[in-house]
Amino acid sequence: MARNSILGVFAKSPIKPLEKHIRIVAKCSNLLVPFFAACAEQDWSTAGKIRTKISKYEQDADKLKRQLRLELPGGLFMPVDRTDLLELLTQQDKIANKAKDIAGRIFGRKLIIPEILQASFVEYVARNLDAIEKAADAINELDDLLETGFRGREVELVEKMINQLDAIEDDTDSMQIKLRSDLLAIENDLNPIDVMFLYQIIEWVGGLADLAERVGARLEILLARK
Repeated sequence: MARNSILGVFAKSPIKPLEKHIRIVAKCSNLLVPFFAACAEQDWSTAGKIRTKISKYEQDADKLKRQLRLELPGGLFMPVDRTDLLELLTQQDKIANKAKDIAGRIFGRKLIIPEILQASFVEYVARNLDAIEKAADAINELDDLLETGFRGREVELVEKMINQLDAIEDDTDSMQIKLRSDLLAIENDLNPIDVMFLYQIIEWVGGLADLAERVGARLEILLARK
């Protein structure tokens, strides 16, 4: 696409590429569900294929991030501040990076979540993914916010989503504390090196919701400036 054409698209809607990016990020992260299911069955062939898909989505997100950074125009005619959009983009991209790191570490060590932790771990992963979906929902309202001049009921809707995102992140914090406690109770029965990495994975998965909350926080700053 020619540069003038790209600038024309951005000038019309600088939000669209950001929305596309968060959708890629959400797809990347959601693949952790079948990935962990395959790992629980020790089906490393399937897990490896899913990990490859996660990496591909992360690469797609990274490629779009670089394109946006290069092509996003600045100046007085932008309906929202360029810096705010780039900060949102950065936080979104970190989610995909974290999902790739989680899958890579699990697959690289053929790490298995202890059976006694499986059910609570699956719920924990799902709740962190809820945070990403809620962040994506909020970002996908930006076009409507733009059309309404960042006023009225649309602002209230997005603020409600951000509050819901904060509540989900609080849930994941509580779930992480419980998982760490449960792991502590059985760690003497496990390989010490595996225990170290299990604690890391629990923390990294929790990082998904933390990063999603940061997306919401950046969006809140954008709203406050309008």
